[in-house]
Amino acid sequence: MDKANDKEPRVLDWLGGKAYLPLLPGPPTTCGMRSGRVELRAGEEIGEHSTGDHEEVLIILEGKGEVSVEGHKPLAIREGQAVYIPPRSKHNVRTVDSPLLRYIYVVSPVSRPEAP
Repeated sequence: MDKANDKEPRVLDWLGGKAYLPLLPGPPTTCGMRSGRVELRAGEEIGEHSTGDHEEVLIILEGKGEVSVEGHKPLAIREGQAVYIPPRSKHNVRTVDSPLLRYIYVVSPVSRPEAP
């Protein structure tokens, strides 16, 4: 069995718990993917950080906010949307005009094609 196939399938409960709830912590549980749920109250932000050599998607479950990605105009976000954040991008997420912003993030390492 290859390494990818030796991982255990699982069901992840993202309701309840802390404002920051890890869902998939990364290796050895996964091949590199990490995921979690974040809840930001009115006026809160996650804080600027970088994706490093990972790409990230945010799935907005509830509320409104803004994503700032270095070198780009801020993006208004709301429930029902997904946001892609490219590798090596400093970014921040904050709540705007909403009592709560709830989202799931999924971060995955960027695979580099093998040289021929």
